[in-house]
Amino acid sequence: MKIATIKASETWQIRHKVMWPDQPFEFVQLEEDNSGLHFGVFDKDILVSIVSCFIADDEMQFRKLATLENYQGKGIASLLLNHILKLAKDKGLRKVWCNARTNKKSFYVRFGMRDIGKTFVKSGQEFSIMEILLF
Repeated sequence: MKIATIKASETWQIRHKVMWPDQPFEFVQLEEDNSGLHFGVFDKDILVSIVSCFIADDEMQFRKLATLENYQGKGIASLLLNHILKLAKDKGLRKVWCNARTNKKSFYVRFGMRDIGKTFVKSGQEFSIMEILLF
């Protein structure tokens, strides 16, 4: 497995397939994609997991962390999350946060993230805001 920087457009297929298969393909294309950092995990030449990061001031929000179904449960998303947390620390950022699907909160807790108590619903899916303070 190898982590590499990828283009925003390379994230869209996995975002759509894993996260929002019932929505139109354009639904997973974010306005801010061109200003983000995008990372993928490759198994040989196959892109199997993706994440997009957006830095503002001393914070980084990560969005659309997704792994192809056949590769889930193998620690790949953990590898990617550890990669972006290290990146944030190396850049001297104070906080990393995400809008986590409420049914996936326990995954983020394992990395020291905490639920800040704010939830919302988007397209029928409930989300909780999770964060970790780095410094």
